[in-house]
Formats: sequence, structure tokens, C-alpha cells
Amino acid sequence: MSWSTGRRGNLALVAVFGAVVVSASGCSKGEQVVQGKCSPVNGADVCAWHTMSGDQVVAFGATIPVKTAENAPADAPMVWPPKADATIPLDSMVKAATGFDNITVFWEPHGHPPGPYLNPHFDVHFNTMDVSRIDCADSTKPAAAPAGYELPDVAIPQMGTLVGLCVPGMGMHALLSSEMHATALFQKTMIVGYYHQRPIFVEPMITKETLMGRKTFSLDIPAVVGASHYPRKFSAVYDSTAQAYKFTFSDFAGMGTK
Repeated sequence: MSWSTGRRGNLALVAVFGAVVVSASGCSKGEQVVQGKCSPVNGADVCAWHTMSGDQVVAFGATIPVKTAENAPADAPMVWPPKADATIPLDSMVKAATGFDNITVFWEPHGHPPGPYLNPHFDVHFNTMDVSRIDCADSTKPAAAPAGYELPDVAIPQMGTLVGLCVPGMGMHALLSSEMHATALFQKTMIVGYYHQRPIFVEPMITKETLMGRKTFSLDIPAVVGASHYPRKFSAVYDSTAQAYKFTFSDFAGMGTK
């Protein structure tokens, strides 16, 4: 992208949001927000960031402008495997401290199976590996999904059955059992991803309607077996000045000073 007026506007948004993070999120004295890489999604920059307390990463996440939802196209050609609208690397400090490596963002204008997820939404994957290498040739599920979750086998017309809802370029998807068997469409949820029987991502899956509501929300993260430094808290704090959400993961299980 060229250094156009629109680009400067997006950078200004990042600067404004970064400036208010310390005061608005309750960061204690001595904590510092470090801005990371950005990538455009539907004409607005989604940007990675992390928070340092001394030499320790205490939070990381992404800034999601509301324009990402406002500008989202109502239709898009079907592509298989799905192609990410953006891939954003996380800082090396985040990877060293937590194991998380990158963010992939997918806009799903018609949603996707199974049934409760057939409304327009965003899949925001926080990955621990280069998921472009995942081809779903390994159909072995982990020994157990998190409590209250299941790894369904989903039949897709003309594509066959996705074992453990494994999608190439993503991995297997563990979904909340209560949502899987609901009749109502979802609005926001947290998914846990696997491949080679290992946990490889956490995914806030959020509808366009929810993002357009411009309200702060949080989602529970289940205890994930085999994940030593996975976050235990997730919040999406809406900032009306920046017109953006701050997706934040924090409270890392078993993590000491890095």
C-alpha cells in the first residue's frame, strides 16, 4: 500500500489508540504498549501489539477498526481452501514468551457450517505456528477437547467430511457443545484449534452485527490441555475515539518472567 492519505489516516488511528491503551486498560505504572505490524482488512488496518511490564509480556492482541466491519463486502467468491484476508506476524517477544506467532483474519460474508455459524462474521485466529503448512492430511484428533467443547466431523456438500472440522490453512476447530446443538445463530464465541493433536490457535469468532454494536465484551477461554502459556482472559474493549476494538489476551497460564 502506498503512503496515501488513507494510509496516514490508519496510522493516525493506531497512534491514537496506542496512546489511550495505557490509561484506558488499567495498565499499571511501568507497563508499555509496543505497537506491531499492521495489515489492511476491508480498507482498514488491523494491527498487532503487545504490553510489556519490565522484561515480561503481560498481554498481546490486535486493534480491530469498526471500518473493517462497515466496509466488509456482502458477497465474495467461494475459495477452498479459504484464503486469509490478512496475515499479521506477532513480535518476537510475544513468540518467545507465549508461543504465539501470527494472526490470520478471515471475513466470512455468508458464515460457514455447522448451522449456528451461518451468519456473516470474522474469524480472527491467533496462531502458534505457520498455518499455511496445514493440509489436514493428519486426521488424528487430540485425546480430549476442552471441557464443554467438541471436535465435530462436519459434512460439507461436494467436499466430503471435515474430520474434527479441519480446514486446510487453519487446523481443527473445537466448538462449544452448547452452541453446536443450539437452534439460534451465534453472535460471538471462542474457538480452540488443533493440529497433530496439539493446540495451535485460539480464535475469537465475532459476527459483523456484534462489531457494529460498538460495545465492549469479553469471552471465556477454556483450560487447554498441553498448552503451557495459553491466555486465560480475553476482552474486546471498544474505544469510541479511535472507533476500534482492542482484542486483548492476558493472564498467561504458568508463565514466569521472560
